[in-house]
This record gives sequence, structure tokens and C-alpha cells, in this order.
Amino acid sequence: MGKQRIILPPDLPPEVSEEEIQVSDEDLQFVNDNLDYAGFVSRLDTHSITKHVTRVADLKEDALEALYEKRLKKKKALQKDEEEEEEQPGIRVGHVDTLPVKTLDGQLYYRTLLNTSKPSEGEGEGEERTNETDKGLVKLTKAERRAKLKKSKKEAKKQTKELPQDEVKDNPQRAVLAELKEDVTAEESFETKKCKLAELGIALLADPESNIKLLKEMLQMCNDGNHAIVKLGLLSLLSVFKDIIPGYRIRLPTEKELEMKVSKDVKKMRYYESTLLSAYKAYLQKLMVLEKVSLYQHAVVRCICTLLDVVPHFNYRESLVEVVVRNISSSDEVIRKLCCDTIKSLFTNEGKHGGEVTGAAVRLIANYVKAHNCQMHPDSIQVLMSLSFDEDLGRSEAPDKDKKVRNKKYKKGNRSEESSHLQPTDRKKSRQEMMSKMRDEVAADYKAASFAPDIMERRRMQSETLSAVFEIYFRVLKHTMQSIVPRPSGDTGTTHVTEAHPLLGPCLDGLAKFSHLMDLDYMGDLMDYLKKLACSGGKTDSSGKCLTVSERLRCCIIAFKVMRNNLDALNVDLQDFFVQLYNLILEYRPGRDQGEVLAEALKMMLCNDRQHDMQKAAAFIKRLATFSLCFESAESMAALVTLKHLLLKNVKCRVLLENDPGGGSVSGSVAKYQPYASDPNQSGALASVLWELNLLTKHYHPTISTLASGISNMSAAPTQAYLSTLTPQQAFRDLSLERESFSLKSNAAKSSNKRKRASEGVTASSVDRVLEKAGSLDEDEVKKKLSEHYTLLRGVKENERLRSELDHTRRALSLYDEYKKQKKQKRRRKSHVS
Repeated sequence: MGKQRIILPPDLPPEVSEEEIQVSDEDLQFVNDNLDYAGFVSRLDTHSITKHVTRVADLKEDALEALYEKRLKKKKALQKDEEEEEEQPGIRVGHVDTLPVKTLDGQLYYRTLLNTSKPSEGEGEGEERTNETDKGLVKLTKAERRAKLKKSKKEAKKQTKELPQDEVKDNPQRAVLAELKEDVTAEESFETKKCKLAELGIALLADPESNIKLLKEMLQMCNDGNHAIVKLGLLSLLSVFKDIIPGYRIRLPTEKELEMKVSKDVKKMRYYESTLLSAYKAYLQKLMVLEKVSLYQHAVVRCICTLLDVVPHFNYRESLVEVVVRNISSSDEVIRKLCCDTIKSLFTNEGKHGGEVTGAAVRLIANYVKAHNCQMHPDSIQVLMSLSFDEDLGRSEAPDKDKKVRNKKYKKGNRSEESSHLQPTDRKKSRQEMMSKMRDEVAADYKAASFAPDIMERRRMQSETLSAVFEIYFRVLKHTMQSIVPRPSGDTGTTHVTEAHPLLGPCLDGLAKFSHLMDLDYMGDLMDYLKKLACSGGKTDSSGKCLTVSERLRCCIIAFKVMRNNLDALNVDLQDFFVQLYNLILEYRPGRDQGEVLAEALKMMLCNDRQHDMQKAAAFIKRLATFSLCFESAESMAALVTLKHLLLKNVKCRVLLENDPGGGSVSGSVAKYQPYASDPNQSGALASVLWELNLLTKHYHPTISTLASGISNMSAAPTQAYLSTLTPQQAFRDLSLERESFSLKSNAAKSSNKRKRASEGVTASSVDRVLEKAGSLDEDEVKKKLSEHYTLLRGVKENERLRSELDHTRRALSLYDEYKKQKKQKRRRKSHVS
């Protein structure tokens, strides 16, 4: 190869002395005005700049060529030295540890660190000696640098993992420090993630249209491994969606609409709505997945219930309603309460969704009741009591229909007159059809845009909802009828009852509220069901299931409420319900059954009803007097108030207050009183005397004793006015165990005063005054007496429990002794054999 031709650098500008340089006034003024920008000129290093410029003006080309040849030779010598150093064992220092050197050609070179090792004569393994030399320069590419950095990181990780266990044992502080470091890093990462969630949420709330993409980042943070971060992410997204969700359902554009040219604002709005809807859908899917995990269940159900309560009009509400209805019978009380409150809010605030969600929720509840065979929590159908139905919808339609009929007749008359004058051509027909189509389209658009609900549509939705409600109630009644077996003979109560009918109580309450909306065709079936449920008693084996006394009393109450609401349309004999009430009074037990239900039954069937038959009224008077002797003060007070009401209403029954030896002066068809008769008309109560009132005048409670003495001194004259307005329910509430407060002071002065009041006679008005003053009596004395009474009962029960435990331990000890004896005998036999 020939000699390389050297390309010379360009010519330098001729040197000019500083004296010959002339600076204009404008330049000086510009520099003075911009001194801040011209300061770097004074800091320039002219010596280092001129060092690289080795060419001198007026130097010949031959001399320049010789100078460059010398430099090339020096460069080749340096490369040879580098190659020799690479052959020797050494360690290359990466670009992270040292700064590169850039040559005139623009190439980067890195220094190397050589380790020379010479083994000593006496040792098998020599020691390495490192000498730092900066003679050689090694060139590295970008890919080599990355690979080398990764390799060094991996080696560092391996060295930390492969630490010997002895070193860890010798240094326990090191392990503790490592654990503390991990905890600190975990807390720091938790705080940073919390701050990031807060920043994303604030940015979305500040400008949702511009920052709508941040929803995806928040959704990604919900996939974190930390459970607390996941919960915070779900709750943060909940607050964001509550604020940015619009007040309408989002409808995505169709393909034809996407092909149309629209403005920038419309494009921006479409992008915002589509992104919001996709993020909302992903959020709901995440909630559905985490709802099955027990760790996140409370937070997820709270998010779902809040969304359904706040935005029931938005997309995908069907999925939310399904999850909420599925959890209204949950065993978790917190989740069940959340879901029930949400359903009640939907029923009461129908203006948010127009009533569509109400119908969907009721239909889902009906399906779940059917699927679970009526074995659900009572709250699952108790929520139906929050429903409300418009009763005036049918009435408001009548004048509208009359107007429509008149308008139609008027139009028909005009059309007949027009047809008689002119016959329309085909062109006119097409024009009329087009006009009718336009009117229909305008009416449809107006209906969609108007906020006023359509009356016909609302009536249709409410009728569907009401039919679903009655489907639930009749399903519960039918299931109860099929599962009830009559009570065994000799059983005066329902002690073997289990919770086999949890939905019957709220079902009866709902029937009492909505029975006036029921079709009359189903009233007869409803009364038959209630009669059979109230009469659920007979003879069978002890394995049957019966209704409780409270449930049977409720059936009687509901039957009377249905009759009162539809008095003009129904003609049903209620004698069977009176018979059941007469028998249930004796089957009542204070600790087992509900006293408020009994008081309501007495008020509904005996006080609010029309005039009773004399035999039936006398039978109830005698039964209530017997009942007052057996039970506590609240129940006794309700019974005595009902008894007084019957005596004041049925004057002929006051003969029971006479003290004839053979009974009252008026005897019925039955000459002798039959206390165990099941039918009140066959009891012969008119042949008896109310001797129970004499014992009740000595009752420990002053209010009951005063009322009993007032009833016993009641006159048989028909002119006595009915002065008391106290109902059995009010009497029971006033003297219930939670509210009754009275003092028992058995001094002679008080007893003598009581006898004087009894001898003088107390009118009905004085009895009412005594009842009003009952609340001002001593409460501490009552608590003391009751605590002594129930302490004795608790002691008896505690003794029974301790005796059973003692018997159990004795049996166990005896069995253990027998086991020991048998073991000893086996050992002896083995020893004899050996």
C-alpha cells in the first residue's frame, strides 16, 4: 500500500494585533447592556485552547507532514502497550468507576487497573498485588458497558445471598438491622403509594376531563400486594366516581355515528365518556372478584352499596343490585345492615332512578326467596315495608280518558264532514302519514327529554312491583302451611318450636300494610290461609313443628286488619279467630311469647270490634280475669283494661259481679260453667262469678289492686258512662318490666287507706289518675325487689347446671377408674404368663 495522504486542517486566520482592532460604540454599548450574558468570555482558558492548535502560520507543508507522522507512530506504540497489558492478568475498570478520556478523533477510552501476581517461593498460593497504571486505554461499546453493569449487580446479589451461616450467627445485630431496614423500606413504600393515590385523586377531582387517563393508574394500584393499599385504592376510586359520574346514562356512539364528522368538543366528550365507562366497568369487575375474598368483603360491599345509593341511574346498575340483594340475608350483621339500608334507600328515593331499580330489586328478592325455600333472614323481606304505591293513579286517568274519547269523537265528526266535501288524493294521504310520523317522533323525543314521569309507565311498573311483593308473601304463607304439623296431644304450648318460619313475621306485617291494594279475588284465599295458620293445633306425634303463640296471634290480628280495610267488599265469618284468641290466652307464657302482640290482639279483636254476643263477651271476661291472676303486672294490666272495656260495653255481663251462690241471675244455654271449654259460646261463663277480682284487690302492684277494686264496685246500672280512654297496648307499655316503677310499703296506714278507697268505690276517672301517677313511684325499690326475685331464679338454674356438671364428672371418674382396673388386670395376667 502506498503512503497515506494526510488531510491538513484548514488555514488559521491571520494574526492581528490588539492595537489594530477597532470596536465600535454600538458594540460597547451592547456588551455593557448585557454583561450578565458576556461574563463567560472573561473566564475562557486561552492556554488550553491554543494547546490543541499546534499549527503555526507560515509553516511549510513538508514540516506538517513530518509532524503528523510522528504522532501516528506514538499512537501505534500506545496501542501495542495496551495489547501487552491485556495479555497480562488484570481487571478492567468500568465506566461507572472512572471517567472516560476523549481523544482528538472523538473516541472514548477508559483506563484499566492491572493486578499482577507473582507467587512466593515458600507458599503454595501467592498473594495478588495490584498496581494502578494509567498507561493503557481500553475502548468499550455501549452494549458492553450495559452487560458489564448487569453482571456486576448479579455478582453483588450472589455475594449477599451466599453469606455463611456462621457469620450471621456470630453477628445477630446484622440480622436485626436487616429486618429493621426491610420494615423501614416497607413503610416508606406504603407512604409513597398513599401519597400517589391522593395526588391522582386530587388531580381527577380538579379536572376530570383532562386527567381521565389517571383512572387506569389508580386501577393498577388496586392490584398491589399490600392489602391496605388495595383497600385505599378501592375507597379512593369510590370517592372519585361519586364525584365525576354524570347525571345520565352514557350511551356509546354507534358505527354510523362514529363515521360522521363532528366537532372537537364532541370528540373530546366522546373520548371522556368512553374512557370513564371502561374504567367504571373495570372497577366493578374488580369489586366482583374481591367480593368473594373475606379480607376485602366489608370494604367491597361498602363501595357497591354506596355506588348503588348515590348513582342508581348509571350504567351497570343491574350488577350492583344483584350483589346487594344477594347479601341482604348475609350472616355478617355489618354487611346485612349495609345492604338492607341501601335497598330501603332505593325504595324511598325513587326519583333518582324513576322506579325501575325498585321493580328489579323486588323481583330479585322474590327469586332469592324461592331459591332458598323461604329460609332467609327476616330482614330480607322486612325491607319491603319501605315500599310506597300511588293509590290515585287510577283516579287521575279517568278525566284524561274522557277527554281523549271526546277528542276522538270530535275528530271523527270533522273527518266525516271533510270526506263528504272532498276526497283526499294519494298525495294528500302520503302527506298525512308523514305528518303523523313526525308527530309520533316529536312526542317520543319530548317524552325522553322531559323530567316528568309518564303516568301510565309508572302505573305499569308499580303494578309489576306489587304483584312481585304479593308473590313473596303468598309463597311464604304456602311454605308455612306445608311445613306445619299440628301439635301433639297434651301440649299446651309450643315448646318444641324451632325457627322454621323466619319470614312469617315480616310477611304478616306486609300483608297488614298492603292488603288494601290486593285484588278482591285473592282475599278469600288469604283469609283461608290465615285461618289455617291460626288454627294450627291438633293431635300428632311430637316430631311436628308448630307456630308460636305470638305468630298465631299475629294471624288473628292480620285477619281483622284485612277485614277492616275491606269492610264493604268482604263477608267473612270471624268466629274461628275468636275461638283461637280464647284458647291462646291460656297458652300464653310471659318469658316465651311477646306481650305487645297479645295486647294488640286484645285491642283489635275485643276493644275495637262491634258489639259482641253476651255469651262470648262473658266468656272472655271470665278468661281474662283468670289470666290476670297467673301472670305479671304488665299482662295483668292489659287484661284488666280489656275486661273493664267489655263490662262497660256489655251491660248485661255485669251480672258476673253479683255474689249469688248459684252464679249470676242471667244464665245462658249452658247451666254450669265449663272452664276448659275451647269454644267461648259453650263455656257457660254467665253461670259463674268474678271471684278473681277479690284476689286482685290484694295485688302487690297498687295500680292493679286499685283497678280491680274499681271494677268489682262497678254498678250494674246501664247509665254509667265509659270514662276511661286507656287501651290494652298503652297499659302494657306503661307497666312493662322496663318502665314499671313502684314502691311496696306494707304499713298499716296505707292498707287501711286502701280498704277505705275500696269500700267507698273508685270511679273510672280515678283509676285513670292512678295509672298516670304510676310513673312517679320509687324505681330503686322496684329494681331491688326484681333483682332478689330473679337472683333466686338464677340460683335455681345455676344449681341445676352445677348438678348436671357434677354428675357428668362423676361418671367420667368412674369410667376412668374402671379403665385403670382393667389395665392393671391385663398387666397382672401378662406377668403371670411370663
